[in-house]
Amino acid sequence: MTTKRDCIVVAATIALMLTGPVETRNCTNILGNNCREGLLLPLWKPTEQLCLADRILRGLIYLLALTYMFLGVSIAADRFMGAIEVITSQERSITLRKKDGSKVKIKVRIWNETVSNLTLMALGSSAPEILLSIIEICGNGFEAGDLGPNTIVGSAAFNMFMILAICVVAIPRNEVRKQLHLNVFLVTAIWSIFAYIWLYIILAVSSPGVIDVWEGTATFLMFPLTVLTAYMADRWLSLKKFVPMRYRADMVGLRAVSSGRETPKAEEDSMIDLLQNKRSFNVEEAEFEQQRKEYLRILRQLRQQMPDAELSTLQEKATYELTKYAKKSRAFYRVQATRLLIGDGNIVEKSVKKTTGRLKRRDNVVSPKQATSTCKVCFNPCHYTVLENVGTVRVRVERRGGRPDLTLMVDYRTEDGTATAGSDYVAGKGTLVMGPDCIEAFIEIPIIDDDIFEEDEHFYIFLDNLQVKSREGNMVDPETVRNARLAVLETPSIATVMILDDDHPGLFSFENDTYDVAESTGDAIVKVIRRTGSRGRVLVPFATADGTGKAVIDYEPMEGALMFENEEVEKSLQIGIVNKEQYERNEYFVVTLSKPVKLNAPTFDEMDTHEQTATSVPINERIEEMGQPALGKINKCVIKIHESREFKNAVDMLIKKTNVSLLLRTSTWREQFVDAVTMNPSVEGEEEEEPAKPTAATYAVHILTMPWKLMCAFVPPTDYWSGWASFVFSIVIIGFITALIGDLTNHFGCTVGLIDVVTAITFVAIGTSVPDTFASHVAAIQDKYADSSITNVTGSNAVNVFLGIGLAWTIAAAYHAYNGDQFKVHAGTLAFSVTIFCLEATACIVILVARRSKSVGGELGGPLRYKVATAITFVALWFVYILLSSLESYCIISGF
Repeated sequence: MTTKRDCIVVAATIALMLTGPVETRNCTNILGNNCREGLLLPLWKPTEQLCLADRILRGLIYLLALTYMFLGVSIAADRFMGAIEVITSQERSITLRKKDGSKVKIKVRIWNETVSNLTLMALGSSAPEILLSIIEICGNGFEAGDLGPNTIVGSAAFNMFMILAICVVAIPRNEVRKQLHLNVFLVTAIWSIFAYIWLYIILAVSSPGVIDVWEGTATFLMFPLTVLTAYMADRWLSLKKFVPMRYRADMVGLRAVSSGRETPKAEEDSMIDLLQNKRSFNVEEAEFEQQRKEYLRILRQLRQQMPDAELSTLQEKATYELTKYAKKSRAFYRVQATRLLIGDGNIVEKSVKKTTGRLKRRDNVVSPKQATSTCKVCFNPCHYTVLENVGTVRVRVERRGGRPDLTLMVDYRTEDGTATAGSDYVAGKGTLVMGPDCIEAFIEIPIIDDDIFEEDEHFYIFLDNLQVKSREGNMVDPETVRNARLAVLETPSIATVMILDDDHPGLFSFENDTYDVAESTGDAIVKVIRRTGSRGRVLVPFATADGTGKAVIDYEPMEGALMFENEEVEKSLQIGIVNKEQYERNEYFVVTLSKPVKLNAPTFDEMDTHEQTATSVPINERIEEMGQPALGKINKCVIKIHESREFKNAVDMLIKKTNVSLLLRTSTWREQFVDAVTMNPSVEGEEEEEPAKPTAATYAVHILTMPWKLMCAFVPPTDYWSGWASFVFSIVIIGFITALIGDLTNHFGCTVGLIDVVTAITFVAIGTSVPDTFASHVAAIQDKYADSSITNVTGSNAVNVFLGIGLAWTIAAAYHAYNGDQFKVHAGTLAFSVTIFCLEATACIVILVARRSKSVGGELGGPLRYKVATAITFVALWFVYILLSSLESYCIISGF
């Protein structure tokens, strides 16, 4: 209902325009008044009594020069938009409190997307039109001209009708694009139409033919008002988008209201945490989380497609895809379109290749530690567990690296721990010799077996006094040969041997009371250890139980028993972990052991009864009780499930790599000049393993545009002053080229017989809008939504009037007021053109809104019949606008 009401109000206002008085125009000597000297370029004289061949030749030269200037201003605007992208992508760090109480720092953009699109982005994409209006005013002695204002109106018509027509038909078959921020679109659409209604009011109603200072100032001040209302609409929409209705924040706190949709519990908790963490809801934080979830989704999809690929391979493969489909600004699409036009290659492809090259070079670097020539001697492994009836334990000593021709000699000795030499093991001492090419040797220590029940005991083996002998048999000091170590004892140089008593069934417990498991491991391996004996077959029951982690959802529930065979001292439980591929995860469940049961238990007569003690308990019962298996201290363990660090780091790395502003960033002048003269591959090869070779046309365009590229290479890199240095210098270059365009346009019209009004709404409007056309075409295909293609058109149309015409007319009106004069503007042609545009733009917006119905599904694309019909209608509206405006300009038809 709101949309219909707004349309009725707009239509009524336009109808009132038709009754307003308009200053009549003198239609005599139209062409003669069009010839004048340029601001920078002199007029090619003579201009009168030229034959047809001369006019055609001069016209072609001017047209080619204009085309070359349009190419130059597009390249300069490319540099300008790169600076704007860097400026608007600046980030700030904020701290968030997670549900578990921990804090995490994230980076969010300082600039709101809607604000940047309507300010710097609009200025960048429409800089030629805006500057042309200002330069024309200043160049004409602060008198009104037809070229600047009509270029803005003509460009608005081309954007509204032709660009949108191209975007509608560009969507692939059976696909549709719908606007996500409809409120922002409606606000900018209303402002874009009101902007031209306001032009009519101040030209024909308020003070016909005269622009007062207050009118120019009011026009200019509507620019920040447009930005403010669009920002409010965006924030209101974002709040509704990211916060469930039943947890909407108000001045008091959280207030529960009804909601028409169910929100998953995890999302609700996350939103509540965000709301409680901040006094006012921060939309940027929620957008960051949503963006991260999108990265997770894409990476999971790639992992499903390539399940056997290494994560590093997935990262390299995913970088291009993620960057290609990541959310991009209007500046990126404008720069990409310009670079494709001038044969400068694909920005995303070039950036990914540079990043991959840097990663490969980094991976191929060999550290000095890896290149060492020192022999390292140590135990491997350093811990041994044996039964006391094992006979002899063999302890391995390993040699790694260094020169293989050396003979190494190392002393060893045993030392008591809880085990005692002579009663538990045979003490050992000697020298271990490792000859040339020998990489391992063994120390053998006998273990003494007895029939006495006792605790598990251990002893140590030490290595020391490492000596080196050369191949010739000479002793060599390992520390002082050419200031380099030939050999060294490395940790571990101490081995521990644990002797398990084999006269008891054992105490059964978990190895640890807590296990931390990454969800990507697939299974949690939990060890159950048998201590203080290993006699007999024992059954140990176990079962899993829920904690914060739930069975089936987070892990595979298990219940059963572990069978320990005679003399078996270790078993492992393998519990399946459900891999949710979450960015952050913190859940746990519990595994519990129950009382062990001894199978085939021997009778008392079969048991050794050598240990006799004075006690009131009968000896038979005490020995039988001591011979039963039991649980150890750790009979319950907690399995904590956390996110995969590797997967999380991969997501973080991909987020950094897919920062679109990095693709447009330059750091040195050298980089800019190299890019200016380098020939890039043809764009056809961007999806292939090997890029296609540059074509002859690509070479020709590259050579043709090299002067412009070299000139723009002098602009400071975007890393200087956070992009502002490049911003200022770029706009100076654009202004210079725009002044040349203004002069050439006037001279072209003078030569071929076209007045400035017609030239402005056709040649100049189309020439300055070509990069925007390609940018919108690419954005329509690649983006998930239609906002970048549509809202930027309506927003730019409004900003162009308020900023381009408003600023120029404010300056001129102030100048005339200071000199006691009036700033006069011929209203006839501009008022007629504005009125036609308003009527047709309203029809265009109504059609776009109507396409959101179920039969079509969205503003862009949809069924073929609707798509073609919409495009034909928009193209027809543009031709009607051009035709009527041109006929009125030449007084063939009368205005209102």
